[in-house]
Parts: sequence; C-alpha cells; structure tokens
Amino acid sequence: MKAFIAVLAVLALDAKAPAGNLPPVQTVFVIVLENHNWSDFKGNPDAPFMNGALLPMASHCEQYYNPPGNHPSELNYVWLEAGTNLVPDDNDPAVNHQNTTNHLTTQLRNAGVSWKAYQEDIDPTVVPLTATNGYVPRHNPFVFFDDITGTNDPNDSYGIAHIRPYTELAGDLTNNSVARYNFITPNLCDDGHDACAPQFDSIRQADDWLASEIPKILESAAYSNNGAIFITWDEGQGGVDGPIGMILLSPLARGGGYFNSIHYTHSSFVRTMQEIFSVTPLLNDAANATDLSDLFQQLSIGATGMATNGAFQLNITGVWPGQTNYVEASTDLASWQTICTNLSFSNSFSFFDIKATNHLWQFYRVRKVP
Repeated sequence: MKAFIAVLAVLALDAKAPAGNLPPVQTVFVIVLENHNWSDFKGNPDAPFMNGALLPMASHCEQYYNPPGNHPSELNYVWLEAGTNLVPDDNDPAVNHQNTTNHLTTQLRNAGVSWKAYQEDIDPTVVPLTATNGYVPRHNPFVFFDDITGTNDPNDSYGIAHIRPYTELAGDLTNNSVARYNFITPNLCDDGHDACAPQFDSIRQADDWLASEIPKILESAAYSNNGAIFITWDEGQGGVDGPIGMILLSPLARGGGYFNSIHYTHSSFVRTMQEIFSVTPLLNDAANATDLSDLFQQLSIGATGMATNGAFQLNITGVWPGQTNYVEASTDLASWQTICTNLSFSNSFSFFDIKATNHLWQFYRVRKVP
C-alpha cells in the first residue's frame, strides 16, 4: 500500500517586508472603540450585532491587551501610531505635540501608501486640534505629530487633507476612492465612551453604531478586493490592561468564529500594519511583538485519496489570491520536484498527481512565492 504524506514548506516572503506571514491585504480599515474589557462585549445581550453577526464570520483574539500600565486613552491612541508612549497624559496637541517622524503614517507617506483618518463630528475646513461636539483630540493620534499638523497649524493643508469627517467615508466607499490605510474614530457616544440618549447604554450604543456602519464597508469593492477591518478598543476599563477586543473581518481571514489565546498588545497591531504595507524599520515596541497573522488563513495541504484512474488528489487551502504556488513531490524528503505550478484567484485549488502510482510512497509539500 502506498503512503502519502503532506508536508508544508517554509513560506517564502517578499524580501522588502519584515519577518511575518501576512497575506496581500490591499485596504485596511481600523475602528477603535473605547474603555471596555473584552468580557463586557463578548456574550453580552446588549451587543447583539457583535455576538450574533460579527463574531460568527470573523477571527478574534481572546488575549489582546493595551500595553502594560498604559493609561489613559491618549497614550494608547499614540501607541497605535508609533509603537510606544510618547505623551504623558490626555492633554491636547498644544501641550503634547511631538516633532518625531518615527511613526506609521509617515512611513506610509514615504513609501507612497495612501492613508486617511475619518473622525466623527469634526469641522472639514481645519485640522481638528481641539474638542468639538462629540470629538476629542485624545482619540485621534494623528493630531499629535507635527509633520501631520504643520506643528499645530489648524490650516495645514496636509493635515486637513488626511484627517476628514467620518461622513465622507460612505462616498469614498461608493466611489472606490478610499485610501489603503483608513483609521476610524467614532464620537464619544458611538465609541462607547459615554452613556448617551436614547439608550444610556455605552455597550449598546457602540454595537448599534457597528451594526449601522460595518455593512457599508463589507459591501464595498475596497473590502471585497482583499480588504481587512480591524476592530479594537483603546484600553481596558477601570485602569486595567484587559484583555480587550481585537476582531478581524476579511476575505483573507480564517473567519467562521476562529479565535486564539495568543498574547498580543497594541504593538502587535503596529507590527501587523508595517508588515502589511512593507514599511520599515519596525517602530519601537513593534520589534518585540507577535503579529496578528494567526487570524488570517493559513496555507495547508490535504489529500482526498486515489481516484479510479490511480491519480492522487491533493487539496490546497488558505491560498492567497494572486500568489503563485508550487506543489512539490519527493520520495526521500531530500530531492523535491515541482509537479504543479498554480496562480490561484481563489482561496483554494486542487491537483491530481497522475504519476503517484509510479512510486512506493510519495511526500508532498506546497510552497508559495511573492
């Protein structure tokens, strides 16, 4: 009887990217909610959309934390942009602005990767350096960097162009003109920070906002073309570090309710963004972090068995659309021969090895290249 063993090769990565195993995500949407532990939302009947719709289709983390002792809010928003805590408190940019260029969106800018922040309740004609309506600067990391705001200039053209009212997102989705990296901050009611009318229930408010807004992204071309939505919280409630939520929605995600218990922090998010967009050097604590690649589909090879004509069927799943994949065979685990080259436009493909019966046994592996 012939034995057939599937072996997964070490994956070849683009040399321009930091170490990691992230799929070819084209567009990222980041939504940051406020001041709740994961246990506040998971299984809570006041969050029916998250528990009934999002989690069954998503991947999520059970052990995602804000960085140790990193409180209050502003410190965590800045960390999501810089991989470290550059500010001491929740003061406005007039006090806490930073002149460093060592942060994510400047790396994106230098690499030619488009980005935009969508903030609820801001004035579209100025850089939003002070609180207005339900908007507060401490929930907008970009206004703390001088190279974005022209050093606290409300009329800075670059800052105005890249920090836009959230109401503009719907039109940008419809016109397929969103940037590749999109950071979304709801207002103080919609992000779950405050208890507001009519619910006076911060968890239900955030869930209702997600129920209203997430479908708009899911229905967009930017999402269907290998987009990804990351939903997280700034920090744990009551001065604790969490765990807080991290949810991933993507055609490239494992999805189906998958979750893990790997320890992550906001540094994991920063590292993941840098790997997705191939920008270096790794920012501060991102260099020490585990990325979020486990939430995405993993390349695997399996076998259906022998067909009636003696061919051996292999099924490869977790394929990244547009990626070239090589199926290789060996009889001694030393010498490998390519028996199939596949450029797949879906997440899986099958292959029949018609020469399988020429050998007493055969080992298989699948390898992908950029």
